[in-house]
Amino acid sequence: MKEKEIERLNALKEEENKLYANNINYICGIDEAGRGPLAGPVVVGAVIMPKDSFIEGVNDSKKISEKKREKLYEIITEEAISYSVGIVDQNTIDEINILNATKLGVKIALEGLKQRPDLIMVDALNNMDTLGIPYISIIKGDAKNYCISAASIIAKVTRDRLMRQWDEVYPIYGFAKHKGYGTAEHIRIIKENRTMYFT
Repeated sequence: MKEKEIERLNALKEEENKLYANNINYICGIDEAGRGPLAGPVVVGAVIMPKDSFIEGVNDSKKISEKKREKLYEIITEEAISYSVGIVDQNTIDEINILNATKLGVKIALEGLKQRPDLIMVDALNNMDTLGIPYISIIKGDAKNYCISAASIIAKVTRDRLMRQWDEVYPIYGFAKHKGYGTAEHIRIIKENRTMYFT
């Protein structure tokens, strides 16, 4: 591993290492994918990594190529003490709004963990049900903290895989390419085909 990468990972783990030094044993990183798209679910990833985890390339999922994310997903989930995802579908998003759907996804993801964390580190969320577990909310946490970065990869890869499945059901929309985000191409396709499945 190159020295520059070691320095970057050490910086990502700095806050977590301070917590470990204060007798916090299990830290759960939490992040979501899918708050911005026009289609598809919101997916929340929750992961507890070992204290000594040091996976080359772990970073904010938005800064990593799809191919690299897939590889990192396999390494992270293999190494994790416990991980889980909370998936909230588009109908629920429409009913309770995207922010509340994301908070619901946090609760679902936490309920799926096999190991109860001592502390949660979450990317820019507050006022949610964390099952009584204390949490720290960090703005742009997916780019600042190792465990949140790992959670962002789990959430993004899970959601991308789901959107590729939807692409097989509704190939006209190109979900495998844009993953439901509001690209110019996606908006054009919606306008051209908006009555196809919803007449």
